[in-house]
Amino acid sequence: MDALDELLRRADPSALLTLDGAIRNLNAAMATALGRPAEQCLGRDFGDLWPASERMSAESLVVHAARTMTVAMRVLEFPGRGGAPVACLIEARQVKDPAGDEQRVWVHALDARNDLASLLIPFRMATKAADLGLWMYSPHEHELEWLGGAPALAALFPDLTASLSRVMSSVHPDDRETLRQLLRSASAQSSWVRLRYLTQHDGWHQLAAQTRRIQLGYGGPERIFGVVRDDTKQEKRKEEAQVALTAERQRAKDVAEFSSALITAATEQELQQVVLTRLAATFGASGALLALVDDGRLRVTTDAGITMREVDVMHGMSLGHPSPLPEAIRTGKSHFILDRKDYVRRWPHGAEFPRLDRLGSDYAVSIMPLVEAGNQPLGGWLVTYDSGHRPSLEERTLMGTLADLAGQALRRIRLQQARVELATALQKTMLPTLPEHLAGLEVAARYRPSRHGLDIGGDWYDAFVMPDGAIVLEIGDAQGHDVDAAAFMGQVRLSMRAIAAQEPDPGTVLMRTNELLVTMDPPRFASCTMLHIDPHNGQVTGSSAGHVPLLCARRDGSHDIVKLPGGPVLGVLPSMDYAEETFTLNEDSALVMVTDGVVEGPSLTLEAGLERAGTLAGAALHDGLDAEATADRVLEAADAVDHADDVAVLVIRRT
Repeated sequence: MDALDELLRRADPSALLTLDGAIRNLNAAMATALGRPAEQCLGRDFGDLWPASERMSAESLVVHAARTMTVAMRVLEFPGRGGAPVACLIEARQVKDPAGDEQRVWVHALDARNDLASLLIPFRMATKAADLGLWMYSPHEHELEWLGGAPALAALFPDLTASLSRVMSSVHPDDRETLRQLLRSASAQSSWVRLRYLTQHDGWHQLAAQTRRIQLGYGGPERIFGVVRDDTKQEKRKEEAQVALTAERQRAKDVAEFSSALITAATEQELQQVVLTRLAATFGASGALLALVDDGRLRVTTDAGITMREVDVMHGMSLGHPSPLPEAIRTGKSHFILDRKDYVRRWPHGAEFPRLDRLGSDYAVSIMPLVEAGNQPLGGWLVTYDSGHRPSLEERTLMGTLADLAGQALRRIRLQQARVELATALQKTMLPTLPEHLAGLEVAARYRPSRHGLDIGGDWYDAFVMPDGAIVLEIGDAQGHDVDAAAFMGQVRLSMRAIAAQEPDPGTVLMRTNELLVTMDPPRFASCTMLHIDPHNGQVTGSSAGHVPLLCARRDGSHDIVKLPGGPVLGVLPSMDYAEETFTLNEDSALVMVTDGVVEGPSLTLEAGLERAGTLAGAALHDGLDAEATADRVLEAADAVDHADDVAVLVIRRT
């Protein structure tokens, strides 16, 4: 009998291949394992007959044996007839065909039933590399064996073998049936399930597990293998992130409601009530007081967090008194007092308030003046912090913005122009001071109110520098041209700035702003475009909420209309995602952001208006104009629109 025939007269799967992997002959066991009749396997490439997940390993096994003339081994999985795959240790080596004096590759499954550990090596290596744990369950013995994996997971299971009842006792009672169903699953591979597992040293862990039924070796035993992942830290981070997101949403909502209430306050009494009921709660403070200036003296009121005994010391105090609150109101400069030592050092002759016996290591004070540029001092507010809380610079800046808004509200109330003038003041407050001295960038903005009616509206823009040096730009349009439109615009802009301080991605800021506005159920909506620009390399990430397209103008006079991805306008549809696009703003190029009043009107379509504005911007850059002059040129485009709407233009140029 031919020697090669002897190699095929084996109970385990066996085949003879050419050096390039074509099957010359195979036994019935190999044909059965490959799931095809023997005649359909002859002449086929050995690797092509394997499942896609095993094909590369099968091909490398043959190539290694054919090229190196050494014995090669791989653990491969045959499709199992009972649903569970069959893991076999496959050997490949060169043999000589005495009939044709040619070299063949002999591939066959080794009998590993007495050495099952060798079959588990790839599984152990894979789970360790994936930071997972691996265990094996023997249904007949009702025993689980820990096979290794990530060291951190191994620490959760100190016993290498344990009975099912012992493991079950450590699983949360509500999850035990889930584990039983996982082990009884008839499918070859289960889905991931979640289990709470009690460890000996550090309490409950949140685990995720998945099982596979595998037959170990051709004709070998069937076992259930499980991979386990410890999601405890991940779940904790998710919970913390959810808490932070909830707090962020609440803060944004509080700020929006605070600003809205300031806008709509029609009397000093209403303004006083807004400040004393909202200020401390919005900023996590323990107490607040409001001081208004009447005839050069302070008229002080307080909430429940600061006692009347403390307020009485300051009530009627002269604006010229050498203590922090009168000084802040007199000079228009805010103060933050860290502790008693800081207070005494800065105001050695102003010890009347705050009380020195309260100003300790866990007691701090923020003082903000209520001011309006060019006018006499109006008043100020004082906020106290207990329990070691220290407000961030962002919180103090936001509080200062609200103080400016309150000051403008107070001035308009005193001039008996409550609603219309207050809305105008809000709109001016909402148009920010642009950042200056940006390395490699110029920023300019223009705003022109409506030519009819109350001269107020919902257009806005914003530009500010993030802590990492990136520049954030916004432009938007709130529906309407009345007091409520101005109020809604203020809510949107303050909300976006508050959210952007925690989450720089434009798409995420728009998504969270939309969620906030939808929960407030506003009668209006707003469109917006937001950009995040890296001044070092010009990389721009942008997203749009139903706003008009962006313009990109270049030094050669050309321009493009950039339609950013995104989503619908803000405040209408819940649970919306806003896509982003990232591109590069080249040197000597500029991005031009406009509201629809610049490019669309009764006598001009949006497409024609964008082309006109883009042409003007490109010509400005071609003429060597800076961002300020370019913004003026683009604003000229609004004259051709014949529209009574308010308009806004925001230009950023990379030099």
